[in-house]
Amino acid sequence: MPFIKRLGFFLFGLSIGLIFLAFFLKNKAKETGAEFCYFPNCRVLKDLRSKSYSYSDDISAKIANGEIDSLYIKNFFLNGEVDFDNSDTKSKPCKTYVIENEIEDKPTQRLTVTNCTDKIVIQTIE
Repeated sequence: MPFIKRLGFFLFGLSIGLIFLAFFLKNKAKETGAEFCYFPNCRVLKDLRSKSYSYSDDISAKIANGEIDSLYIKNFFLNGEVDFDNSDTKSKPCKTYVIENEIEDKPTQRLTVTNCTDKIVIQTIE
């Protein structure tokens, strides 16, 4: 059998196997709720979502006035993009992250969060 024909059979079998593997892994992730975060943005947001949080005085005042609510803030942790250029990821003991989020009818919003080992503090929204 010529090499081209064997290569064709190999690639056909490989593609079918990859489709089945992707299908089973996708279903497994849905059942267990597992997330596979390999990129830095995903890893930071997942870490921030896993911790308890508190608000700074500025944010607490905005929540009390009804300017923002907790769902609006949680949207940053689900759909935001971490701006690593403006974040301070080397500071000790708490790192500071700037998270940007675009909502349909509003301009890009920026949330500043201090990430400590046991909790996060939401500092400002611009």
